[in-house]
Amino acid sequence: MSTSPADKSKIPQAFWRVMERFGLPPSAILRQARLPSTLHLNPQRVFTTEEYFAVFRAVEMLVPDPASFAIELVKGAETSIFPPSALVAFYARDFRDALSRLVRYQRLCTPSTLNVEENGGQVAVSSRWLYANAPPPALSAYLSLVFTIELARRGTGQLIVPARIEFARPDPKSPELRDHFACPIRYNAPVDMVVFNSADLDKPFPGHNPELLELLTPALATALSELEPFHSVREQVKHALKRHLTSGRPELSAIARDLGTSERTLQRRITEEGSTFRDLLHEARQELGRELLVDPSADINEVAWMLGYQDKSSFYRAFRDWEGLTPNQWRDIHGMPV
Repeated sequence: MSTSPADKSKIPQAFWRVMERFGLPPSAILRQARLPSTLHLNPQRVFTTEEYFAVFRAVEMLVPDPASFAIELVKGAETSIFPPSALVAFYARDFRDALSRLVRYQRLCTPSTLNVEENGGQVAVSSRWLYANAPPPALSAYLSLVFTIELARRGTGQLIVPARIEFARPDPKSPELRDHFACPIRYNAPVDMVVFNSADLDKPFPGHNPELLELLTPALATALSELEPFHSVREQVKHALKRHLTSGRPELSAIARDLGTSERTLQRRITEEGSTFRDLLHEARQELGRELLVDPSADINEVAWMLGYQDKSSFYRAFRDWEGLTPNQWRDIHGMPV
C-alpha cells in the first residue's frame, strides 16, 4: 500500500453520474471494491492509487466486456459532462495544445501523469502511474486510450486514425476495440500507448474557446496545487496567497484565517522558518505568474490582473526584475513542451 502523502486524487462526480446512467449504482461499485458505499457522496474525498484501482477493477467485474464498455462510455458522453481538467482540452487551440493541457492537469482526475514523446514523425502518448504497486486495471487503460482518440476526433471534427495502439495486456478478443481504433494493435506490450502521426497534432480545433480557457486555467492551477503535500509553513502560506492574489493584495490577517491560526502565531512561524510575509508574497506572485504564463492562450493583461497589478506595464517591469526577460520572451523559452 502506498504511504506517500501525495498519493491522492479525486474521482470526478461526473464519473459516478455516468456509472448510474449505465445501470451501475456507485454504492454497488464501492461495495464491490470493498470501500465504504457512501464515498461517492463526498465530492472532496480523495482516493489513493490502490483505492482508485479497486474502483475500476470493481467496474470490470460488473460489466461483461470492459473494452466495449470503455468505448460506449466515452463515445456516448457529452463533452459538457467531463470534469474541468479534461474539458479544457476540448476547447484548446489544436490537438497539440489539447495534449499539453492534459499533461498539465491529468493529476486532477487520476493518480497518474501523461507522457507525450515525439520522435521520427510520430507522437507516443502513455500514462505513468506515480504510486502504483501493481499494473493498472484493464478498464482504466482502455478508457485512457479511447478518451485520447475521442479528444482528437471530437476536437478536430475529423476521423483521426492512430498510427498504432499498444496494450500491456493480452488480446481481449473484442471486435469493437479493433473497429473503433481502425489501426494496428499490439498486445502484451511494455506499456499502454497510443501513437499518432505528428501532423495530426497540428490540426486545429474549430471549437477553440480562449475566453473559457482564461476562466478555467487559474482554478485548475489552484486545484492542482491542493494535491501537493505541504511540508512547511512557507508552502502553506504561499498556497493561500495564490488563492487571494486575484482579489487584491492579500493581508496577513486573511491568510491566518485561512490557515486556522492567529496573526501573531503565523508571523512567528514564518520568522522561525527564516522568512517574512512580504518575501512569501513576492515568491507566491512570481510562482503564480510562471504557472499562468505556461498557458499560451492566457492574455498578458489577464495574467497581470490576476497577480494584482494595476496595469500591464507594471507587471512587465516586475517580471523583468524577476527573470531578466519579458513575459513573452520567457514564454518562448519555457512554454509547455509536447
